[in-house]
Amino acid sequence: MNPYRTLFLTFFRIGGFTFGGGYAMLPLIQAEIVDKHHWLTEEEFLDIFAAAQSLPGIFAVNISIFVGYRLKRYAGAAVCALGTILPSFLIILAIAMFFTRIQDNQYVAAIFRGLRPAVIAMIAAPVITTWRSMKMKPISLWIPILSAILVWLMGVSPIWIVLGAAVAGILYSRFIEYRIRRMRS
Repeated sequence: MNPYRTLFLTFFRIGGFTFGGGYAMLPLIQAEIVDKHHWLTEEEFLDIFAAAQSLPGIFAVNISIFVGYRLKRYAGAAVCALGTILPSFLIILAIAMFFTRIQDNQYVAAIFRGLRPAVIAMIAAPVITTWRSMKMKPISLWIPILSAILVWLMGVSPIWIVLGAAVAGILYSRFIEYRIRRMRS
């Protein structure tokens, strides 16, 4: 099979059959590119995961671009990005065309209510998988749990959480540096 076709279809399937955004897509992306196709090792995937998080833009698209570029350079990056974006674009286009007719439909509302718990589970799964892969201490799980509580239950903007985490990270690293200097003297 044509390698570009394989890349496109793999990321089209990822983009078309996962709901809840990039983090919800993460287990499927990992299963496809690490476990099924062996395009990346687990460590390489974690590196790409970290890089994709730090860049602006859509998380899953960033990962697809990295994978496509690594395998087939610029053409691969474009094919993978298109494969990831196209399903969402087509679904949103279809919804926009018919939304006024179906927005008050009780079945449609029930479907969206039913998807919410699945999306939450799909977001929680990569947090736990990443935590295990990074061999972090169990105490570090409080950070994503507290962040989720602040966003979902208290309505805090994710921007404030990111800024707060950045400040906390800077302060923590300064504290560690201070302790290291103090121990050396």
